[in-house]
Amino acid sequence: MRAAIQWVCALSLLLAEGVSAANGAYVGRAVCAGCHEVQTALWSGSHHDLAMQVAAPDTVLGDFNNSRFEHYGIVSTFNRKGDEFWVKTEGPDGKLQNYRIQYTFGIEPLQQYLIEFPGGRLQALSIAWDARLKADGGQRWFHLYPDEQIRHDDELHWTRWSQNWNSMCAECHSTHLQKNYNPADRTFATTWAEIDVSCEACHGPGAGHVAWAEQPDGLRKKDPGKGLVLQLDERGDVRWTINPQTGNAVRSRPRSGEREIEMCARCHARRSPISREYVHGEPLLDHYLPRLLDEGLYHADGQIDEEVYVYGSFLQSKMYDAGVTCSDCHEPHSLQLKAAGNGVCLQCHSADKFESESHYFHKPGSEGSRCAACHMPPKTYMVVDPRHDHSFRVPRPDLSVTLGTPNACTNCHVDQSADWAAKQVRDWYSTQPRGYQRYAEAFTAARNSQPDAGMTLANTVRDTMTPDIARATALAELGSYLGRSTLDAVVQGLAEDDPHMRV
Repeated sequence: MRAAIQWVCALSLLLAEGVSAANGAYVGRAVCAGCHEVQTALWSGSHHDLAMQVAAPDTVLGDFNNSRFEHYGIVSTFNRKGDEFWVKTEGPDGKLQNYRIQYTFGIEPLQQYLIEFPGGRLQALSIAWDARLKADGGQRWFHLYPDEQIRHDDELHWTRWSQNWNSMCAECHSTHLQKNYNPADRTFATTWAEIDVSCEACHGPGAGHVAWAEQPDGLRKKDPGKGLVLQLDERGDVRWTINPQTGNAVRSRPRSGEREIEMCARCHARRSPISREYVHGEPLLDHYLPRLLDEGLYHADGQIDEEVYVYGSFLQSKMYDAGVTCSDCHEPHSLQLKAAGNGVCLQCHSADKFESESHYFHKPGSEGSRCAACHMPPKTYMVVDPRHDHSFRVPRPDLSVTLGTPNACTNCHVDQSADWAAKQVRDWYSTQPRGYQRYAEAFTAARNSQPDAGMTLANTVRDTMTPDIARATALAELGSYLGRSTLDAVVQGLAEDDPHMRV
C-alpha cells in the first residue's frame, strides 16, 4: 500500500509539473485564432497588432523615395534598395553612415524605425514619420527633439543607450519579450514569442488553455479557470445602472480585484521593472514600481506633465473609485472606444443631465461640449501625439490662479487668462466646484519647502477619501518632514491595503 501511495504521489507530482510546464508555454496567435475568430478580427490592424513589424513594403509608411530631412545642419537621406529601406544619417562618431531599417515601430500618429547595431542592440531613430493626413500637417519626416541640437556624443542621440530599444521600449511592443542582457560584455540576445502585442501578451501563455479545450466536455467542466494563467473575467455579468437622481451609474457589484487594470498598467504606466520576468496573474507591484505623482512627471494637482501614460492618472479618478475598468470604455481587442464622441461617457452618465448646455455651457456640437475636452484635457507628446489625461477631473482654473497648474478652459481659450476662466466657472455654478482631487496645495507646499508642508502632507496621508496614489505620493514627500506630529502617518501607511502606500 505504501509503495502504491508513493507511486501515486510521484505520478501526481509529475503530472503537476507537466501541467505547469504546459501552462508556461506560448502557442502563438494562429492557434488562438482557430477558436477565437471574432476577437482576432477585432485585434487585426489594431495598434497592438502593428506595434512592431519587420520593415517591408507593406509595413513602412515613411517616404523612402530618396527624400531628405535636415535637422541642425545634419542632412539625412531616405531611400530604397528593392524591398530594403535605408537611411544615411549621423552615426555614433558624428559622421554620415548608411543604415538599413530592420523594423517599424508603431503606426499612428507616427511611425519610428529601428536599426540594428553590434551586440544585439536595436536603436530607435530620432527622425520619425508623421503618419497623419497631409491636411492635418502629416506625411512628413520630423525630429522627435525639434528644438534641440542632439550631438553624436549626447546621451539623447539615437545611437546611445537612452534610445535603445532592448532596454527602453521592447517589452511593451512585443509578446513574451526576453531582454537577455549580458552585463559582462554589455550585449543583448533579445527574443520574443511574437513580434507584436498579441493574444498571450495580455492573457498569458496559452498552452494550458489549449490543453483544456482539447479535453472531453466532462473534464473541461472540472476546470472553471479553463486552463488560463490569467482570468480577465472581472466584468462578467456586471451591469451599470444610472441613478435618476444623480445621473451617474452604479456598478451592480463592487470591483473584486485589480487584474484587468494591472494587466493594462504593465505597459500603460510609467514604471520601472524590479523582477527578471513578469508572471501573468501576479500583482503588478511584485514586478514593477509605478511612478507616483512626482514633480516633473505630474503637476501639483495630479494632471499629466511628462509622458506618464494612463495608469497614474486613472488611479486618481472617481471612475476608478467607482469600480470602472479599462474595458468599460475601450474594446479590449480593437482598443477602440466603445462608442463615438460623448457616447462612451453617456454609457454611465445620463444624457438628460450631462448632455446639455446647462452642464457644459457651450454650444452643442462645439469642442467645449465634448466631455473629454473638459474632463480629459490632452497634452501632446512626441511632437504629434496628443494624449488624454485619464484622471477625469473637474476643471479648476482657480488653482491655476493660485498655484499655476494648467486647466482645461485656457487649454482651448488660449487668448484668455486663468482669472477669466475662474470667474466663468464661478458665474456658471455660483461657487467653485472642488472635485475629487484635493492635494494640490499639499504638494505645492512640499515642492516649495513651505513651513507647513509636513503637516499638510501628513493630513493628505490621513485623509482616506483621497486617492491612494496621492496619499502614497504624500508619504514619499513626507520623508523630508518627519517629526512627532507626522510619524503616525508613516505607521498608518505601513498597514494600508494599497501596495503603493506600503512601498
